[in-house]
This record gives sequence, structure tokens and C-alpha cells, in this order.
Amino acid sequence: MQSLQRIDQAVARALQSAEARGAPPRLAAAIRHAVLPGGARIRPQLTLAVAAACGDDAPELADGAAAALELMHCASLVHDDLPCFDDALVRRGRPSVVAAHGERCAVLAGDALIVMAFEALARGARRAPLRLPALMAVLSARVGMPQGIVAGQGWECEDWVALPDYQRAKTGSLFAAATEMGALAAGADPAPWRAFGECLGEAYQIADDIRDVAGDLQTLGKPVDRDRTLGRPSAVAELGMAGALAYFEGLVDRAGAAVPEGPGARTLRAILHAEAERLLPESLRAQALPMAAAAA
Repeated sequence: MQSLQRIDQAVARALQSAEARGAPPRLAAAIRHAVLPGGARIRPQLTLAVAAACGDDAPELADGAAAALELMHCASLVHDDLPCFDDALVRRGRPSVVAAHGERCAVLAGDALIVMAFEALARGARRAPLRLPALMAVLSARVGMPQGIVAGQGWECEDWVALPDYQRAKTGSLFAAATEMGALAAGADPAPWRAFGECLGEAYQIADDIRDVAGDLQTLGKPVDRDRTLGRPSAVAELGMAGALAYFEGLVDRAGAAVPEGPGARTLRAILHAEAERLLPESLRAQALPMAAAAA
């Protein structure tokens, strides 16, 4: 079964609890809006790819871990779009959850998705319960304080933050979780996989910073120039466009070098390079280069 099909099925199973009889229909609709249709699903894809590289001897658990990460990511997007943070009306090319369902349902939808993520992981561990504590610990650490995505959002409330600290928490933490949890779901040591996830996650955030300056609403499916408007840390603001592009390329190279050799290494490097091209296609880089030259 293809990984995207496995992910879709795992996410659909997780959503069943939100749509069960007796659930508040408006909140259930907001939750569905947050999750479907999905984006690139890169985090759960990484989870399944690493699990496959490590043997994937407990596919139900790997599916649960993949679904948990996708639900956590969706929860972070819902909260990110709230008026108290980005006040974003568009997400993935359509109205954001807060724009479509209101602030109260958006807050609750994000909260519910966090709980559903842990539920999905726990259900997936029924046949491999001894692996659940380590998976729970990684997911909790990569979401919470002091260095998870909650901390990443929290840094936006501070007067100053070091850019690498912000990027590692805001975006890199869930990518690291994806690779670590893929290994753990297959009963393998997560440590060799951590650097790959961290480098890819940081590259993802650098690409997002570049796209925020060089992209457009139609291509990205969300408003642009938000980092400058909101005064958020940005690789482009700190390094310049040329520096940010070079840093992105270096991180992609480092991520590829960090993939442990063995079964699945070629697949993981293919995912890496396909994602790098999706994030910053040649056409977008061509638009960004004149900006770099103009700023020089």
C-alpha cells in the first residue's frame, strides 16, 4: 500500500471520533476543515519511510504515529491562524478554519486535534504496547516546552529570539519527531535518525521564509510578506535573500548526508530532494535571485 493511502486511512480513522453521533456538529465540521483535504503530508510520509527503512514490523503503530503527527501539525496551523497570532484568513488556498468557522470553534478544533493525535498514537500501539511510552515521550517533547512547537509559537511573544532556536522549535521539532517516531514504531533506535529530521525541518522553515518574500498568494495558498508585517524572525531578514538561499541549499545537503546508510536510504533521499524542489522550485528561485542581487 502506498504511503499516502496509508496516511489518508489512518487520518480518516482518527477523525471518526470527532464525527461520532453526539459530537457538536459545528466543531466536527471545523475539525474536518482543518485536516481535509490535506497538504503535502510530508511529516507522516517521513514517519512511514523511516519505519520502512527500519523494518516496519508494526505497521499499525507506524500508521498511528503518522496520523498523530499530521493531526498535531494541523492543530498548529489552526492556532497559528488565530487573530492573536497571524490573523490569517487563508490557508491552503481556501478560508482558514477561523475564517470559515469562527474563533471559538477554531480554538476548540486545534485543542481537539491535539487530543486526537495522542488517541491515534495510543490506538495504533495495541499490538506493540511496550513501544508506546517512548513514542509518547518524543511526541510530547517535540510539541511542548521547552523546545517543541508550543515553544516555537511562544518565541513569537518575546522581544528577541535567536533565529536557530526559533526555527528548531517552530518547524524543526515536528520533523525530528517524524524521523524519531518512525524508528521507534519499528522498534529501532531513534538517535541515528534525529539529525536528518532536524536538518530537513530547518530547511523547511528557511524555504518558508524565502517563499514569504518571493512567493505569491495563488502559488502558496496563504498570504505573503507576513514575517515582515508581524515582525517575526526570518532567515531572509537576518541573512539576506542570497544568504537564505545558500543556507537552504546547505541544509538540504546536510540532511541528505545525515540519512543513515542501509535499506530505505535511497527512498529517503529521493523524498528529501523532491520536497526541496516542491518548496523552492527553480521558477521561484529565479524570482528570488534578482531580489538578492538588488539587495547586494
